[in-house]
Amino acid sequence: MVRDAVEREDHIGSYGTYILIWAALMVLLAVTIIVAKVEVSKYSVLLNLFIATVKAGLVLFFFMHLKYERGFLKGLLLMVLLILASVIGLTFSDVWYR
Repeated sequence: MVRDAVEREDHIGSYGTYILIWAALMVLLAVTIIVAKVEVSKYSVLLNLFIATVKAGLVLFFFMHLKYERGFLKGLLLMVLLILASVIGLTFSDVWYR
């Protein structure tokens, strides 16, 4: 019981870390808006999906404390993300080759 309390205390991040992650999320939001408005190329949707993935990863690892979890939970998350990426990839390939 005492060990669990000690482990939970280690998971508390500093305010500086959270402010840096928040600033990174704001910068990525601005980049997402710029890419959507400027229409970089036919790959702008993929670029926005990549930026959204990076933002989701930052939220998962820092705000939801996934970086402190054991390997099993990280493996499950990786499996779900790979399945999601496969479904999105198959959808894009269907649309592109019509």
